[in-house]
Amino acid sequence: MTMKQSLQLRLSQHLTLTPQLQQSIRLLQLSTLELDQEIERYLRDNPLLERVDSMADTNTGMMPLADGLRPATDASAPAEASPDGGDTGAAREADGDILAEIGYSGSGERDDSDDSDYPQVASETPTLREHLLAQLALLNLTDRDRTLTSLLIDTLDDDGYLTQSLDDVLAMLPGELCVEADELATALRHVQHLEPSGTGARSLSECLALQLQALPSATPYCDKALEVVTQHLDALAAKDFAKLKRVLRCDDDCLRTVQKLITSLDPKPGRDYGRADTRYIIPDVIVNKNKGLWVSSLNPEAMPKLRINQMYADILSRGRSGAQQMNGQLQEAKWLIKNVQQRFDTILRVSQAIVDRQRNFLEHGAIAMRPLVLREIADVLELHESTVSRVTTNKFMRTPRGIVELKFFFGSHVGTDAGGSASSTAIRELIKQLVGTENPRKPLSDSQLSSLLAQQGIVVARRTVAKYRESLQILPGNLRKTL
Repeated sequence: MTMKQSLQLRLSQHLTLTPQLQQSIRLLQLSTLELDQEIERYLRDNPLLERVDSMADTNTGMMPLADGLRPATDASAPAEASPDGGDTGAAREADGDILAEIGYSGSGERDDSDDSDYPQVASETPTLREHLLAQLALLNLTDRDRTLTSLLIDTLDDDGYLTQSLDDVLAMLPGELCVEADELATALRHVQHLEPSGTGARSLSECLALQLQALPSATPYCDKALEVVTQHLDALAAKDFAKLKRVLRCDDDCLRTVQKLITSLDPKPGRDYGRADTRYIIPDVIVNKNKGLWVSSLNPEAMPKLRINQMYADILSRGRSGAQQMNGQLQEAKWLIKNVQQRFDTILRVSQAIVDRQRNFLEHGAIAMRPLVLREIADVLELHESTVSRVTTNKFMRTPRGIVELKFFFGSHVGTDAGGSASSTAIRELIKQLVGTENPRKPLSDSQLSSLLAQQGIVVARRTVAKYRESLQILPGNLRKTL
């Protein structure tokens, strides 16, 4: 049997991603910060591309493009937001659970209202180590004690805890130093007498006890608070008030004062030192109400102002020798300018479509959020769903209700008795309101929250309520109980 060879012609369609299209897709999914970094790379590598920095250019309100000048969108300046007894890691994790259950609201009672009229200027905060070593230098210690105390300071974590046991620290020291365990224990006591109080603790219980011991002796019920943090911290976390009143032999008023005193302490005394992790968000879009309509506009502060370098463009136009090698860079610069503008045009279109569908949120808040999915926006704007996903990821909108990510406006929905649907965001807000108005002595359980939602026509299972409550970082009903 023989095989006959032949030539056949077939026609087929397939999508080819050109370099320009690939660049457009990549720029679309970048955040504002990532876009700025990407543009800086192009500016370094391509001499034909330059950023408009002069006041004469920026005051015109025009954005130079490859094909001429285009008016920049008028908007106000962007807002800035910033986006909360063992010595092992497992014990520290358990301490974190206890913190959540006790209900710490912050690092002690602080009032920053006096500074509200002054601009917030970033300052260089000393690290916890620098702060402790500065105090150590003022102590009258022998060189050996000072060295051992400094060694323990170096082993503290960012929150001020000693996460290693003294035996482990002692084992790491060279044998020729002949360091005794008692010497290391003395050095730890020196660390624990430094400010902030609670530094050098090996557990949450010890941290709180150190702070209570540093309070004036006349502090009401300080002795009972010390007994709670050293012996009954689990009972306080579990809100077992009956047991606490029995072991402390006190009434409700006494226990209430003890609880307030304990929750005013700082469970992480070192966290305020040397932290420079505040994030500032520049919104891509700003929403304002104009003549009764909500209108989104691009934030000019988030839009890089780019143009072709005029000197090199003149060289190319005159066809001088050696100019041909710059043609590729010229085309690359034109593509980038065009794709950057297209990126912001797409962001603006998607943002306005979202605003048109979430007017009730802008008017009344999260409780009025309507169900919305990416497909709905994609169909209206005739875009692919993946494009809408890229546009809404790491892009931010400034609204009268704060700066939010575009993804915030999308979410699942739950059916109602009337046959409609309610947004999961609105349900979360409703749960937050119900918990906020509950009787603190008889907090609502998840089943009761589900029943109250059902009374408003929203059918939500108890497990779903629990999931939404946990996403809001609201404790279960038995742990929200107060005296």
